[in-house]
Amino acid sequence: MFSIRHIVQIMNDSSVDTNSAIGRPPQAGPPLALLATISLALLLAGLVVGVALAGVMPLPYGSATAIQDYVAGHHGAAVAIAVGTFGSSIPLAIYAATASARLRQLGITAPGATIALAGGLLASAGLALSSLTAWTLSRPEVTSDAALVRALYYLTYLTGGPWHVVTLGLLIAGMAVPGLIVGLLPRSVAWAGLIIAGLAELTTLVLIWPGLSPLLPVARFTGLVWLIVAGAQLPLRRQNRRAAQAGAR
Repeated sequence: MFSIRHIVQIMNDSSVDTNSAIGRPPQAGPPLALLATISLALLLAGLVVGVALAGVMPLPYGSATAIQDYVAGHHGAAVAIAVGTFGSSIPLAIYAATASARLRQLGITAPGATIALAGGLLASAGLALSSLTAWTLSRPEVTSDAALVRALYYLTYLTGGPWHVVTLGLLIAGMAVPGLIVGLLPRSVAWAGLIIAGLAELTTLVLIWPGLSPLLPVARFTGLVWLIVAGAQLPLRRQNRRAAQAGAR
């Protein structure tokens, strides 16, 4: 007869990572820090070129005339921003998939890994949709319709703003919470991620109070920088972090 202790031991033994059991090293996937760096660089490149060509984009809550003049007179800027933003969305999606798989390899069976995947894919989709609507706004045949321009401008802002930032916060939280609880990340990095994720979720209030719009770029860029740092810190094997912590003590 098996005792309860024997059953628990068997269950624990069966939960050992398959790669470890057959002596095969875990599949790391693309470097997380590099993916986040590429995503941030492409986003910044598009914005810098767009601002250099046409100045800062007007807010969608501003004058309809200012929006119409910006869109109609600066097709090149709209294309630059659209291309950079769309390019940024691709490595972000790969980052989310890789980070989720890495968390599972590290033994995270809680919802954090799935939340990170869902949040990252939604954040990538928001960027992609925002870039495509921005590209649509660069077409001369579209800019002649003022009502259509205003509607597409709102859509560009909402998908690339609140949608992207709020779901980016889910990706960060999905990594930071298990990183803190299990010790996969340094405590300072994990706590910083939780704070940034909370700020990202607060940007939902932009839909109620447009004056909070400056929170969007703050949460977006601090979040992407955090993904670089966390991606560099996330270990390939769970015991690596524990050994490092024991050595530090």
